[in-house]
Amino acid sequence: MPQVFLVDTTLRDGEQTPGLVFSTEEKVAVASALDRLGVELIEAGIPAMGVDEQKAVRAVLGAGLRARVLAWNRAHPSDIEASLACGATCLQISFPVSDIHLQHKLGRTRSWLLARLEEVMALAVAPGREVAVGAEDASRADPAFLRLFAKKAEEAGACRLRYCDTVGVLDPFRSRDAVSDLTHKLNIPLEFHAHNDFGMATANTLAAVKGGAAYLDVTVNGLGERAGNASLSAVARGLRQFYGMEVVREETELAMLEGWVNSVRKRAAFFSRDYGLTLGAFNRALRNGEQTRYRLATGTL
Repeated sequence: MPQVFLVDTTLRDGEQTPGLVFSTEEKVAVASALDRLGVELIEAGIPAMGVDEQKAVRAVLGAGLRARVLAWNRAHPSDIEASLACGATCLQISFPVSDIHLQHKLGRTRSWLLARLEEVMALAVAPGREVAVGAEDASRADPAFLRLFAKKAEEAGACRLRYCDTVGVLDPFRSRDAVSDLTHKLNIPLEFHAHNDFGMATANTLAAVKGGAAYLDVTVNGLGERAGNASLSAVARGLRQFYGMEVVREETELAMLEGWVNSVRKRAAFFSRDYGLTLGAFNRALRNGEQTRYRLATGTL
């Protein structure tokens, strides 16, 4: 198995938890605590969201952390420009790769996606920058097209491919196999991003390590949109227990961080969403006669 690194996305995906909003000062505090824990990469936010988010991302970037700080982007040139204007040199760019997301979220085709990949990567990739490509909804994408997309991303200069189980439909066996299929065809590391819709985000993340994933996405307390993401503490304990890997330095500080973040969080409904960038897929599905959010979330659409 490869050496494993944690990518904490509490400040981006975790903040998509309904009712949870971190102030700039709170984002810096969370990032600093994660840095002391030994987290390798910290996803600080989405600069394209506006001035307040840009201020927060700049503050995290300027906090003098050892960890590398990521800015998250949609596959829009304007998103890339906003991140670069903040001073970000580590970018995560998300591309919807399933036909469901392409059609219902964007009204686009596979050929459009490949052209957009080339366009956006030409803008983002440059000396001194680390540009990772996210395959959004990879778990429901056509496997052959996903492999093609991944190779195109590698050829365009991606340093890493993020495999996203965006609506949490994988089990551990499929997680391992899907990751293994890609790692055997790519020369860049694979990152695994799980969601907890069926309560298996941590199990799927640990199984992805068996498949060759080198970067694992986590959040404090498993926060995230809908049912949440893989829990930082659970993944760290699992890596130690099952694989003998130490990825967190101070468990006492992690417990304190979890308690503090939990005090910030406002309780909200399990399946509610508080995030505009993904609502388009739901709204279009409903207009097209689909009956419930659940069908889209569980992959039965």
